[in-house]
Amino acid sequence: MKLTYVFLFLVGCLFISCSSDDQQYEYYNVATPITLSVAELRSSVAVLPSQNIVESGKIYAYEQYIFVNDKDKGVHVIDNRNPLQPIKINFLKIPLNRDISIKNNYLYADSGMDLVVFNIADINNIQQIGRVEDVIENYNVEYPENAQLFEWEGYDYATDIIVGWNVVVERREIINYDYESINVSSSGGDVATGSGGSLARFKIVDDYLYAIDASKINVFDIQNLTSPVKVNETYVTWEAETIFHTDNKLFIGTRSGMFIYDISQPSSPQYISDFDHLKFCDPVVVDGNYAYVTLRAGASCMDGETQMLESRLEIINISDIYNPQLEQTYFMDEPYGLGIKGNRLFICDGASGLKVYNKLDVSSLQLLQNYANINAYDVIPLGDKLLMIGANTLTQYNYTDTGIELLSEFTIQ
Repeated sequence: MKLTYVFLFLVGCLFISCSSDDQQYEYYNVATPITLSVAELRSSVAVLPSQNIVESGKIYAYEQYIFVNDKDKGVHVIDNRNPLQPIKINFLKIPLNRDISIKNNYLYADSGMDLVVFNIADINNIQQIGRVEDVIENYNVEYPENAQLFEWEGYDYATDIIVGWNVVVERREIINYDYESINVSSSGGDVATGSGGSLARFKIVDDYLYAIDASKINVFDIQNLTSPVKVNETYVTWEAETIFHTDNKLFIGTRSGMFIYDISQPSSPQYISDFDHLKFCDPVVVDGNYAYVTLRAGASCMDGETQMLESRLEIINISDIYNPQLEQTYFMDEPYGLGIKGNRLFICDGASGLKVYNKLDVSSLQLLQNYANINAYDVIPLGDKLLMIGANTLTQYNYTDTGIELLSEFTIQ
């Protein structure tokens, strides 16, 4: 019995005063970066047999194949010639990868601050054929939401790349930490290109690849597909997130607004206008005179700040491209990617599932279907079917006169 009391007393000392100076201490979630050297990052790209997925990210469709990003780890290659029974082929191990784009069997992928090139003409024998170093700001650094303090001892900005975090609870002396000062700088004929979703940061238009990083549009000349050359960079704003292309224009989604650029001169994007909104995560798609923007609230979209406003879909009238105006707002639960096919609008509403709307009248969207039993992250409307990714599951749908119908589900294991 006495031993029990002693144990409870010691445990209690972890949470209440056990010495005269305990008021000077507090328990914090302390985050320490997990790092690779630049050399390790660049040497670890590899083409491997199919792997289990850890965390699905964006999807990309090219010919009869689907490419699924495994956040910060690489790309799963899936044979989709039979949509009823997709087959994993191989895995492209690409540290700090989030985006890809493909033209004429050449796949371009980010790996931290570098652009990596693969030849995928033989899908069963993919070859890495090039790397362009230090051409993209390393926007992939994400801070753990539950961290209160950061431990930088041993971290060398010049040689180390952050690939993850180790968060532990530690008893630390109370100090007036300046949280806002915590920052890590980051570093013509028939053309076959693929299709990405609304969350994409890469977009190929003719002979140019446009790649968004944390603040800029990076422009690559890919006339020589094997040797991309960075020819320009255009500053947009801090926290740029997504890119969409239509009619010689780029629509850039950022956490503070939508920015529109003209690419009539492909190597030199020119600012046209922007539409400001409160700080949210912000993918955008465009159809005719309207831009559709999902705005997701939450700490991860506010750099840890408190977000009191509701997530929403905003429909912006861009008939006057120099003066975009808000047309309509619809409240959502947890919106991520979205897509358009004809008069149908598809919204990935996170844990609330995939929602299908009739958008014929933007002032009064009609909800046609809600696949509420799935977690929806990103969607690609193709000509013959709809692709959706969420919670490590690739789901495919056929179009119907009134919406969509389930074709297949494939969990990437």
